[in-house]
Amino acid sequence: MNSAATATIQGENSIGVEVIFQLLFKELQQSTKASEQNCHDVATRIASEVYRICNESKRIQASGAVENSAITLARHRLQQCLRYYQLGSNRGRIELHSTLSAIIYRYINPPQKQLSYQGRLTIIEDFLQSFYLEALNAFRRENQMGAAYRPQTLLELAEYMAFTERYGKRRIPLPGRQQQLVILRAQTFSQQQPPETSVDIEQAAEGSANEADGSWEEPAVQQLRSAMATQPEPEPEEDTLRSVVITELLDYLEQRQQNDCADYFSLRLQDLSAQEIESILGLTPRQRDYLQQRFKYHLIRFALLHRWELVHEWLEASLPTNLGLTPQQWQAYTAELDDKQRSLLNMKQQGQPDEKIAKTLGLSMAQLQKRWFKILEQAWEIRNSLVSGSGASTHE
Repeated sequence: MNSAATATIQGENSIGVEVIFQLLFKELQQSTKASEQNCHDVATRIASEVYRICNESKRIQASGAVENSAITLARHRLQQCLRYYQLGSNRGRIELHSTLSAIIYRYINPPQKQLSYQGRLTIIEDFLQSFYLEALNAFRRENQMGAAYRPQTLLELAEYMAFTERYGKRRIPLPGRQQQLVILRAQTFSQQQPPETSVDIEQAAEGSANEADGSWEEPAVQQLRSAMATQPEPEPEEDTLRSVVITELLDYLEQRQQNDCADYFSLRLQDLSAQEIESILGLTPRQRDYLQQRFKYHLIRFALLHRWELVHEWLEASLPTNLGLTPQQWQAYTAELDDKQRSLLNMKQQGQPDEKIAKTLGLSMAQLQKRWFKILEQAWEIRNSLVSGSGASTHE
């Protein structure tokens, strides 16, 4: 970090900004394929933000542990950025879009309209496009960047997406309560929507019944007819795979007579809160927690054993891509495997059938599956491990 950059973020109460920068810079270099300059720039911006927050927070200043708070915050910011980096451009956008959509879904409700699920999704799409631009402008402003700045590299895009998620979740103080920024924006957007226009569906579809009275010329009717005549676009591969994974997981749970887990999963897909799930299923918080743990057990078995190939293809973490690990992670990961595990992994990558692999390694099919489960579990933990190494996230 050059002296000019350091000077802009260090003050009388230094919190070891250079130490934080070096920590961020080193982790970015080890965990990404970005250039040295790119890692330097992102590390500088994160370190600057951390210093500003710690300097302005009365709670942190009064804690007596400013440097520890700064390091913890820096690691959290870095972990968010790396998570989007590991997801990649396409999946990262989908993840961000899904996260913000889930937050605002119940608040997107234009006045005097009873919107269907698909209707809400359309308005959410329109709203978020404008919100992404607002977040980009906020990112430029808070990092003192020019109006022409746009993320160019995958690391910069990950940095921007992580910022956008935090920006949307910022708590805005209101009389007697606090509200997330993205919810306030969504409510304002909904109130600004034009009033609903009634359209006779049959008339729009046929087009010829009442053309004489001129009603066919109304813009709303023409817009509806145009939409009905337009062929739907093919479903993106990402959405198709997700639908297959969801369907097969539900089938898997039902085949094992885990209908309560299937019900829980279906409610989770609707982004219902824990309290709402408890109310619908008639559970106490303790019973719901137990059900959640049982569902998690079956989810892991499904993802790492029953349909591991499908799940890993959806996660873009298949064998041809080294199970989604970076070169540094892959090298460390394979070094930790024993000889049989390494041989099993190599033969799987070569596409050899399980029967041949089991015979070559002198294993039964049950032993082979158990070893393969462990191999995939280790890779899963590395992909989801926190930057600090102190725990694991559950975003997969």
